[in-house]
Amino acid sequence: MSEPGMRGTTLVFDLDGTLIDTAPDLIGSVNHMLAGLRLAAVDAHLIRPEISFGARRMLEKALAIRDVRLGEAELDRLYADYLVHYERHIARESRPFPGLLAALDRLQQRGARLAVCTNKWEGLARSLLGQLGLLDRFAAITGRDTFAVYKPDPAHLLGTIALAGGEAGHAVMIGDSDTDIRTAKAAGVPVVAVSFGYTDISVRELGADRVIDDFAELDAALAGLRD
Repeated sequence: MSEPGMRGTTLVFDLDGTLIDTAPDLIGSVNHMLAGLRLAAVDAHLIRPEISFGARRMLEKALAIRDVRLGEAELDRLYADYLVHYERHIARESRPFPGLLAALDRLQQRGARLAVCTNKWEGLARSLLGQLGLLDRFAAITGRDTFAVYKPDPAHLLGTIALAGGEAGHAVMIGDSDTDIRTAKAAGVPVVAVSFGYTDISVRELGADRVIDDFAELDAALAGLRD
């Protein structure tokens, strides 16, 4: 039986860089594409900050590092091939961030409703969470193709909350990037940022309501927002 502490509260998580450390498989697929073009792999730290902007942006950055420019049609084909490869290897090395599973257990025990709002394609998000045994944790999972808009449009977050059966006035966003923070603020939803995600700018400079360094700190951050 759940405790009443967070009953009626919807917690909406970003996926990449917040729930799951997906960088190894995302970057691995980028370097696989480079190898197909007879280009050397790029160091992970050079394209890790691009993850929050999507796979196409990662590919563009990696090509720029190798001083290669492709036409739009060529880039479209490369991106399509990337998605095929990434889907086949989506959970090879990707894992939940430390402390996540225990935090989800605590929050659900306290009655919170959980959801995912990501700019990953919804099918890929579901595949990743399914392979990691987390799919059933969430009342709603939405991606960049679930609605007509996606983050930073606030309608993506508001639509996710509604799909999960929650209300915006009783919701909190948890993310790792400027995109997540801007989305939440535009939707009028409080936002907690994690410091271990994929951004080259400290999240402490981006205006989140709370910042945590570990999922063990999430309960206190949420309590502070309610207070």
